[in-house]
Parts: sequence; C-alpha cells; structure tokens
Amino acid sequence: MAVIDLTDLQEKSFLKQATTQPRRARRRAPPRRRLQGVVCVLLVELCERFTFFGIVCNMILFCTLKLGYDNVQAAAVNLVFIGACTLTPVLVGWVAESRLGRTKVLYICALLHFIGTAMLPVVAFPFEDFYIDTHHIVHSLARREQTLFFYGGLLSASLGIGGIRAILCPLSAYSLQDCSQRQLLSFFNWFYWLVNLNSVVVFVGIAYIQQSVAKNLGFLIPFTSVLLALITIHMARNKLIYQPKKVGSLLATFGVFLNSLKMCCVRYRHLSGEVSSWLDRAKEHNGGGYSEAHVENVKTLVKLFPFFALQLLYRASVTQIPSGYYIQTMNSNLNLNGFLLPIAAMNVISILPLLVLAPFLECVSTCFFSFRRVSLSPTALIIAGHLCAAFSAVVAGISELQRKRYPMVEQALSGKVLHVSSMPCLQLAPQYILLGMAEALVTPACSLVTFCLAPSSIRGISMHFLALSYGGGCFLGAFIIQVVYLVSGGSCFPASLSEGHLEGFFFLLASLMLTNALVFWKISHRYSTLSLELDRGVRGSVLAEKLLEHEKSLKFYDTFSSMETAL
Repeated sequence: MAVIDLTDLQEKSFLKQATTQPRRARRRAPPRRRLQGVVCVLLVELCERFTFFGIVCNMILFCTLKLGYDNVQAAAVNLVFIGACTLTPVLVGWVAESRLGRTKVLYICALLHFIGTAMLPVVAFPFEDFYIDTHHIVHSLARREQTLFFYGGLLSASLGIGGIRAILCPLSAYSLQDCSQRQLLSFFNWFYWLVNLNSVVVFVGIAYIQQSVAKNLGFLIPFTSVLLALITIHMARNKLIYQPKKVGSLLATFGVFLNSLKMCCVRYRHLSGEVSSWLDRAKEHNGGGYSEAHVENVKTLVKLFPFFALQLLYRASVTQIPSGYYIQTMNSNLNLNGFLLPIAAMNVISILPLLVLAPFLECVSTCFFSFRRVSLSPTALIIAGHLCAAFSAVVAGISELQRKRYPMVEQALSGKVLHVSSMPCLQLAPQYILLGMAEALVTPACSLVTFCLAPSSIRGISMHFLALSYGGGCFLGAFIIQVVYLVSGGSCFPASLSEGHLEGFFFLLASLMLTNALVFWKISHRYSTLSLELDRGVRGSVLAEKLLEHEKSLKFYDTFSSMETAL
C-alpha cells in the first residue's frame, strides 16, 4: 500500500508541474520590458569590452615607453592581467552565489571597476605637461607611487571586470538543456560570433584613439566607458541580474577531492575493502561526507581534466596576439602611405576570420547533417584549430626572420621616436589570420564538448573549469616567456628585436603546439561520443538513471498489487 501511495504522490507532483507551467508562462515579462533588459545588457557588455581591450591594447605600449619596462616584463604583465580577468568571473560568481548575493556583489564590482579604471589614468597622464606651477617646476609622480597606482588599478579593474562578466552575462542564462549536438554547436558558433562582432566595434574605437591623436590618454577609455556602464546598471538594476538555478557548487566539487584524500589516509589505518576509484571514498556509504550522485558527477568531471589541460598550451599560443605579435607589430613599419596604422587595427584582422568562419561552419554543418544525418565532430575541429595555431607560430617566426632583413627607419609612437624595421606591418597579417581561424574552430567546439560530457547538475561547474583552463593558459604563456628569456639569456625575447632572436621563441612555441595537437589526437576518442550523452532519456547524473529504474519497479509492483486485489 505504501508503494501505491508513492506512485500516487509522484503522479500528483507531475500534475502540479503541468498546471504551474502555464502560470509561469503568464508571468513572463512583457516584450517591451524584456527588450529594454536586453539592450541594457548589450550596452553594459559593450562598455566592459571597451574597458578591457582599452587596457590590454595599451598595456605593452605604456609599459615600455612610459614605465621603461623591457619587452618580456611588459608582455608578462599584460598576460597576467588577461589571465586574472579570465579567472575572476569564477571566483566572483562563487562569492555571489554562496556569500553576499548577486546584487551586492554586482555593485561592489562596479565600484571596484570604477576605482581601477580611475587609477590607471593617474599613471598614464603626462604630469610634466599638466602639473607645472608658476615657477615652472614639474610635479611628476614618483616611481613608487606610480607602480602602486598602476598595479592597484589593474587588480581592482580585473575584479570589477570579473564580477560584471559573471553576474550580468552568465552562460546559464540560456536554456540549453534540451538541445541536440547540432543545435548546441550552432548556438556556440553564433554566441562567439556576436562576442567578436562586439570586439570589432571596440577595437575600431580604440584604434582611433590609441597612439595617433590621444597619445597617453588611451587609458581614459576605461574611465569614460565605465561611467556609461554604471549608468546602465543603475537604469536597469533589477532587469540585468539573472538568477540561475542553484544546481552545483564549486566549493562542494573541491570538497569531494579533499574528502577523498582524507578518507584515503584513514582507509589504510582503520577501514577495509576496496573501491573502483579513490574518489569513491568520499561517498557516504564508504565513510565520506558526500552523496553517491554528487561523487559520480565529480568522477565524470574528472574525465574532462586531460581535455582542459591540453587547452592550456593552446590558450598560451592565442595570447601571443597581445604579447609576442604585438611587440613584433610595434617594431614594424606602421606608416601606410602617410597614415600611421594603430596597432589595435591588427587585432581586427585576427577577428575577421571568426566573423567569416562562423556562418561558413554553420552552412557546412547544415549540409553535412542533411546528407549524412550526423554533426561535425568537435574533436576534429579542435585538432584543426590547434594545427592552425602551430602554423601561425611558424609563420610568425618566418616573418621575424624576414623583418630583420629590412633596413631600420624612425617611427614616432606615443611621442617617442623608435627605430623599427621598414617592413610593412601588414605582412604580419597571415599569422593573425591563422590564429583567428584557430579561435573560430576551437572555442565553440571546446564549449560544446565541456557542456555535453558533463552531467546536467554540474554543467555550470564544468564551464567554470574550462574558464580556469583559459585563464591558466594566460599564466602559462607568461611563464613560458619568462623561462625562455632566462634560458636564452635574453636573446629569444630581447629588449631590442634587431639584436635578438624572437623567431626562436616562435619556433619553440610552434613545436610545443604540434606536440600538444598530437597528444590531443591520441586521446580525442574519449571525447568524440557526444551523441550518446545527448540522446539519453534522462540526461543528468547516475542517480537520475537509478530513479528511472525505481520508477519502473514501482509501476511493476503497483500492477502486481492490483492483480492480487482483483483475484
């Protein structure tokens, strides 16, 4: 009788869900209100991108010409800042979900963003031009105070950028649970296409201001754009904040690893018995503190760790655009028929393949699916992207050898005259295009693999780990630059490119990327069966499958008891 009551209760819960769905549909916001919220989100996203790229595009130029850093120091600072801005959304998102709440964290991050982008112009301003008193005494900022303002502003800005990215535009805002593999790949293609279209608009604006007219005032871009971001947040503070479902916790995921390590130590002293995986020690029936479903989900996530690890070196290669490629472009001839081409314009060249390949891949995927009824393999796209990144580094090394053969000319950048190669900077365009093609192939495919192979209850956590791998790749890129600089005695990442061998760094990076692509090809079969994960009747955890079996057994016993009553 208790079994029959359970089935009745289950049927009532299904009926309750069915009756509440129309009510939820009626509570949806009117179209005008939703349109206003979308416009506000797009404006805030545009402002955030404007501030981020405004800092990144001017970082190396500012560090080398204003602060007197070497190329290796300037590149490392830029990569660490990019990595921090990639990692902070994960940290701030966890704080918002578990500690302070999304609204409070949003306003705190907006304030930090404003403080950081207000401190950077203090360092960037030419104080010798502005602060000259009646006695013609220059009041310049001391080096210690300059360094304090600079790094304090970068830290504050990175925390603010991370908060805005995590709270206003999380990927969980999109309903992707019931999409097929082809639909998911299409979504990620167009999602990153819109992001890069936004970046093109930003880079065009930055290119106008960067070094031709505004000189050191390039850091005023973050200061002015954050004002617009704050106004936008104030206008729609309740509409911009998306409240996702609380399905998984990053802290609980790390807790499984710690609890498993603890129980492994205890197991050899007190417990007996064997388990199939060391993570099983965290299960409650083995003496741990976590449910079986959660541990099984974490075990599935662990299978993606080699996939995440192999994206580190690829991300380090992509970060050559704001580091090695940027320095190479800065030491090339930017003068095109009397017009000084801003360095930020080369970033637009790297984004153009993304804008072209996304619609092309969508057409190819549609045709491929219509003929063979299968979707494009995301692992094949990732391998092709890794090979493009390796080939881009090879082309960069060949271009560097060719660049040093040209005679030296004088070129003015940010009010200072530099001796650069007379080779036109547009000859460096192929390496930018190849890296843009790699991004168009790899980034949507990585998101697809991460989303599909993770259980539905921790898909947000798996996307966080993918973001951690992207941020870790930026730090790895800075680490590789420092190691190469120390091992080569400064010749492979020199202060003066005409006296060093920057091509050696590019060829080393290309060899590492080829090795990385080969290793990924060897293990790619582990991540190629996405259709099996998507075609399950219940797409969730192991517990969901067991509940489905229990539901069938309940129906069987219900039928059996009714037969006994009839007899």
